[in-house]
Amino acid sequence: MINKVILVGNVGNDPEVRYISEDLPTARLSLATSEVYTDKTGQRVTKTEWHSITVWRGLAKTVEQYVKKGMQLYVEGKLSYRTYEKDGVTKYATDIVANEIKFLGKREGGSESTYTPAQPAAAAVAPASAPVAPDFDAPPADDLPF
Repeated sequence: MINKVILVGNVGNDPEVRYISEDLPTARLSLATSEVYTDKTGQRVTKTEWHSITVWRGLAKTVEQYVKKGMQLYVEGKLSYRTYEKDGVTKYATDIVANEIKFLGKREGGSESTYTPAQPAAAAVAPASAPVAPDFDAPPADDLPF
């Protein structure tokens, strides 16, 4: 069985961080993803979905220190469903429990997002760098027959 979610979007609010115990932090934030399409009348339509993201432990500490509203993030994790009661009514919620976050692009307002944590959490990843294109004109590195 696979339960995996990958999202790229913008942070909708500064993270809310709570410490369940002195060494067990958890953080929640919202992430907006958008899709642009043309409807039947030829009008461009932008549809935005909001996702509730939850992170734990070391990744929550990294989020607390570096993530701010407007940042673009890559989030990888799993779907988690929960129910709770509010005013006697049962409510249902879907969360993404993140196990990897990458900082991407620019913050809202145009300034670069550069983050260099002293000791990032194991699941946290430094800002993504551009992939290196292969040099097809370069000679082969060795003479292997395959």
